Amino acid sequence: MSGIKVFLVEDEMIIRNGVKKGIKWEEEGYDFVGEASDGELAYPLILKEKPDILITDIRMPFMDGLELSRLVKEELPDIKILILSGYDEFQYAKEAIQIGVTDYLLKPISSAKLLEVLNQVKESIWHDREEKELLIRYSKDMQENEKAKFFDRLILNELSMAEAVEEGKRYGMNLSAPCYAVCLFKILMSTDDKMILEQIVRASEKIEEEADRTDALYLFRRGISGWAFLLLAEDEEQMKERIRSFRNRLYSVMDSWKDMEYFGGIGMCVDRLRNLKDSFREADKVFAARFTEKPKQILSIEDLGRQDEEEVPVKGFVQVGQSRAILEKFLNRGTKEEVEAFCEAYMAQLEKDHMRSAMVRQYVVMDICIVIMSFCEKLSAGEEVEKEVQDLQASAARTDAFGEMREVIEQLLIKAIEIRDRASGRRYSDLIATAKEEIEKKYMSEEISLNTVAMRVSMSPSYFSSIFSKEVGKTFVEYLTEVRMNKAKELLMCSAMKTSEIGYEVGYRDPHYFSYIFKKTQGCSPKEYRARRKSQ
Repeated sequence: MSGIKVFLVEDEMIIRNGVKKGIKWEEEGYDFVGEASDGELAYPLILKEKPDILITDIRMPFMDGLELSRLVKEELPDIKILILSGYDEFQYAKEAIQIGVTDYLLKPISSAKLLEVLNQVKESIWHDREEKELLIRYSKDMQENEKAKFFDRLILNELSMAEAVEEGKRYGMNLSAPCYAVCLFKILMSTDDKMILEQIVRASEKIEEEADRTDALYLFRRGISGWAFLLLAEDEEQMKERIRSFRNRLYSVMDSWKDMEYFGGIGMCVDRLRNLKDSFREADKVFAARFTEKPKQILSIEDLGRQDEEEVPVKGFVQVGQSRAILEKFLNRGTKEEVEAFCEAYMAQLEKDHMRSAMVRQYVVMDICIVIMSFCEKLSAGEEVEKEVQDLQASAARTDAFGEMREVIEQLLIKAIEIRDRASGRRYSDLIATAKEEIEKKYMSEEISLNTVAMRVSMSPSYFSSIFSKEVGKTFVEYLTEVRMNKAKELLMCSAMKTSEIGYEVGYRDPHYFSYIFKKTQGCSPKEYRARRKSQ
């Protein structure tokens, strides 16, 4: 933690040296960054050094302390100013307050007294910085949620070109370009080990840093589905080069974690923003292949086609038992949200292996039933999927029931995953209960965040964020704010604590920020809320 920067302006050399030498600045946590004998000399130096605290005499030649304070406050509004004066006159104090001076001290002042005041100001500065960081984090989380919704509206073609460009500006995006393409990417969860989760958090940060450094590319977080990257280019050739370059950069980032699996899908290049849905659909189709293809790949539709051509016909999806291995892997690691995408990729592979043949269909369906029944029986719940298994076997006997088979397989997988989560104690209800309990325990702490709670429930932050929002109906930040506001309302009604004390008690160190959040969420200030409730 760096020291608080202090600048001193005093025309009397004896006093200036006394202040400068009377305090052991470094030992006390300060950086003494400069001094001057009057306001004119001090002003450019202050703008250059940007101190956190300015100590200035009020009566000086050329430019006095009040005029200096006024000019400095205009350029550095967060600076804390301590006025020193030998004149105990109310007019000076009144002007100082109007300017926004932090304190008005009468000379002579001892080094001990000055240090005491400085330490109080230092604490205030640290609190302000912490609250600013919290506000930035809160705003960023809220903006990320809005960005994700914006991306969904883009790919659903709900916005005109003008609307999309205008809304994109809110997120620092220039969406005007001749060419667009979508890339989907996800780190594949293979374990709940906390060490691996910490590595996933670090890898996620590196990926987002890489995306931020890439020109003509915008990142959207998609929770459990990973990330969507929107690439822009002047023409198709430039788009091909940008995709190639970004794909290589993602490979390079992930090479730092050799044991971590990932997968990406790249969509076609389109020439209109309204056609972005076509690029997304193609990217999503390729992305679904993460269930059936080898991991650690970022593929386009052409890449998938080349891989299919390279397959040896005798060693198809069905013949070598690859179907069973993929199904078992998904039952162990997949989620209910991924079932639809998994079935799309899974059934696409089965269709390649002559599923129109009754004999092949019967073989595949029998294999699926055995895998799912065996999985559920290990969890002492085989009877719970018996009806769906019978329905699947019945549909396999009909040549026109391929779509029906897919629906039944989806239902089977969802039920099997629910059984798995219930048996392992990792149901969403348990997870959310644990997360809420953690928030109830630590809502007053500045350390609580999406990342810390995600680690508590052994999930990656992006996955946890998606599950929490879906199950609770609001984002993590919105829920945490609601808990804090409810606690604040209790204290406003059931205690004699000051508003500033209540804000601190529920996790807000800056009383102004607390009042801002309270009014934004409750429609009135804390004082107004207390007055209204007590008058009822």
